[in-house]
Amino acid sequence: MRRDLVSVALDTGPLVTFHPSVVHERDVAIRDLLHENVFYPLSGADGPWHLNLSIQDNRIVFKTQHITYDLSATFRLSPRTLMPVIRSYFDICRSYTQALSSRQPHQIEAIDMGRRGLHNEGAEALQKSLSRAFTTDHDTARRLFTLVCVLHIRAEGLL
Repeated sequence: MRRDLVSVALDTGPLVTFHPSVVHERDVAIRDLLHENVFYPLSGADGPWHLNLSIQDNRIVFKTQHITYDLSATFRLSPRTLMPVIRSYFDICRSYTQALSSRQPHQIEAIDMGRRGLHNEGAEALQKSLSRAFTTDHDTARRLFTLVCVLHIRAEGLL
């Protein structure tokens, strides 16, 4: 019985160019998701699944498609509950990047701890929201939160 994700795609729209650090974070999150994940529709239907993430009509859209059969599930999530933590996460990531060039190692470490804490907070909020449609675990939710942030970099005009 397989219930996992075997492919993940982000619909970022045409001609979007991300900063190399964003591309790296996106690629690492996808690679780690494909290596190990817990993510499947609450129906309990066996996978494996393809996941497409996008923003449509100001909603985060999670669409799973079985890779062999005509089975799919779509969940539209209002970003309202995630936006405060996403914005805070973006702010602390900017602080972290600035700190790398001008701060002492202990200051960088403190900022990084805060960044990881916000990332966990975002993952928990996302996991709770997704629990109405999908089964997932904390590590999968962390990686998905990274991808949701990548989608919002474009939506928030932060390229």
